[in-house]
Amino acid sequence: MESREKRSFNDFGLSQEVMKAVSAMGFEEPTPIQEKTIPLLLAGKDVIGQAQTGTGKTAAFGIPVIEKVDKGKGPVQAVILAPTRELAIQAAEEVNKLGAYKRVHALPVYGGTSIDRQIKALAKGVQIVVGTPGRVLDHIERRTLSLKDVRLVVLDEADEMLDMGFVDDITKILKETPQERQTLLFSATMPEEVLRISKRYMKAPERVRIAADTLTAAKIRQIVYEVRNSDKMDALSRLIDFDAEGTFLVFCHTKKEVDEVTSHLKLRGYDADAMHGDYTQAQREAVLKKFRGGKVDVLVATDVAARGLDISSISHVVNYSIPQNPESYVHRIGRTGRAGREGVAITFVTPREDRQFRLIKAVSKAEIKKGRLPTKEEVLGIRLASLEEKINEFVDDKRFGRFLGMAEQLSEKLKPVDALAALLKFQLEGFDRAAEEEGRVSLDDTGAAPGMARLFMTIGRGQGVSAVDIVDAISKKADIPRQQIRKVSIFETFTFVEVPRDSAEKVIEFMHRSIISGRKVAVAPAKPRS
Repeated sequence: MESREKRSFNDFGLSQEVMKAVSAMGFEEPTPIQEKTIPLLLAGKDVIGQAQTGTGKTAAFGIPVIEKVDKGKGPVQAVILAPTRELAIQAAEEVNKLGAYKRVHALPVYGGTSIDRQIKALAKGVQIVVGTPGRVLDHIERRTLSLKDVRLVVLDEADEMLDMGFVDDITKILKETPQERQTLLFSATMPEEVLRISKRYMKAPERVRIAADTLTAAKIRQIVYEVRNSDKMDALSRLIDFDAEGTFLVFCHTKKEVDEVTSHLKLRGYDADAMHGDYTQAQREAVLKKFRGGKVDVLVATDVAARGLDISSISHVVNYSIPQNPESYVHRIGRTGRAGREGVAITFVTPREDRQFRLIKAVSKAEIKKGRLPTKEEVLGIRLASLEEKINEFVDDKRFGRFLGMAEQLSEKLKPVDALAALLKFQLEGFDRAAEEEGRVSLDDTGAAPGMARLFMTIGRGQGVSAVDIVDAISKKADIPRQQIRKVSIFETFTFVEVPRDSAEKVIEFMHRSIISGRKVAVAPAKPRS
């Protein structure tokens, strides 16, 4: 018997109603997770699927769920648990599209919004409930939701739910469902806690795993840039400028770093916004609305804040801070390259992080190419071409009549070419730091003693600072022993100091823009003595 390399949705024996919905949604052929999972679920098997967001897993469980529930006003026959409000809403939307022609309805239930509206909707009768564990359990305890007729339970992104502390809620919910139910568990990683739940609540589950090279998606171009910590903001700015039409999702480790990066981007004139754990649900929704609507081009977020984020238009994912592990890397970059589009995944790696990066590359089996940052001239060229295109649009549409008189007046006083050059300088030069220069001083060439690096600090005798103040500040903020900080030379408005070469990047990172003796200080590698 001849085997087929590719299967189609026609091979699954789906109902006409579901096939019509699949066609209307634009699905052409099943993704690997769908191809492996749908037949098992339709056959009534319990399944453990290891797959990331963005691999098509919602349809992988959504199609069998729609096929297995009866239409009508109830009772609830399937419950889908997701870690975040956004994921619950997105899953419910996709399941409802899949069930549109079969007249099967999924209701999302989640915290942070009126429970009364959800209670009324449940009372009217739905076949599928999609929700966060906390709110689903809340409805069960209020007796506004009964799971006694549930045939299928789906645990979506199980590892995320356990990381967020939902293990007890999940256990209580599963105990409310019939033992003869079918259980589906999807998880990007398989920690011991996930496996424990699968052993306890699943019946001889089939294991489906999407290989790492599939998870990192052929449509995602992966690039690494080797940069110092102090140069990351300039590198990010340059990349954004080079692809002015792009939409960027930038990942940082901490809430503080998210706020700092967002603040610097805004100061440089970018349409940027932030999202992290301190944001309320209302603030989070407002930011996402602006990002989806194109009012924000750069969204800076922590891993936790980006959970459940599914925006198909993200062109670039930037690992401003290197991911903690290979799984996090794969999960982050999966936010781009959606819906058949090509995406770019960018990772900034400092010299100290080379070993961690090599581990990520090896475990994820990703083809990550070393990139060269565009030069200022290349960025200017791209921006000039974009500006020329916009000017041509205005010229073609004659949308500048009121300014013709002003232009004629200026032409009488100035040479047109001089006026244009000045306007180009005003329009194009502002994107780059005025003080930035090509060929910055290397930490290996600061004129320091062997094994040391000499740093320049914008504070001196005129600000009343002493050598003890400098040493104390560096030792405390950068966490290096006082005796390793040497040759503090204080002048009227600046200071030179030597620190161990392998600690210099850390010192610059922690000291640059810090406060010493009540003054904000800039720190950079010193120019070698002439």
